[in-house]
Amino acid sequence: MNAGSTLPPPECFHVSAAVGWLELGSPREARDELKSLSIPHQDHPDALEVWWKIFAAEDDWPSALACGEKLAALAPERASAWINLSFALHELGRTREAFDRLQGAAEQFSDDFVIPYNLACYQCRLGNEASAWSWLERAAQTADPRLIRSMALEDPDLAALREKVLRLV
Repeated sequence: MNAGSTLPPPECFHVSAAVGWLELGSPREARDELKSLSIPHQDHPDALEVWWKIFAAEDDWPSALACGEKLAALAPERASAWINLSFALHELGRTREAFDRLQGAAEQFSDDFVIPYNLACYQCRLGNEASAWSWLERAAQTADPRLIRSMALEDPDLAALREKVLRLV
């Protein structure tokens, strides 16, 4: 299977239905939909991304990490692979490793604001506030600064930057 290929029907319908179940807050039903995929399509990147979301919704971070690792290996051209992988590491308390893994993707996906935003979160958690602020400013240059400000004000990972974030925009 080509990692960049599109899932054919009916496989794509199972993945879409799984996303719908997740949006409705039903990871169990999403899981059931993905189990309907044929064997050759079970490791398709589209399916792996939904599996990652299921594991995250269930706070099953070891499974989310394994899924993220597989997704990054099969589809390194997807920013979400690196974002999901690093987020699972962070949730497992491996924030330094999360930063290191995601930082490697920052240049490749320079138009994706989530990467510098998450790097800011990781740096802040690691006590590197100057570096965190630099990454947050980079996120604000990539996306609407008001969106970044709003997100950062609510994000417990960025609590140490709260005063500076208030002045962002």
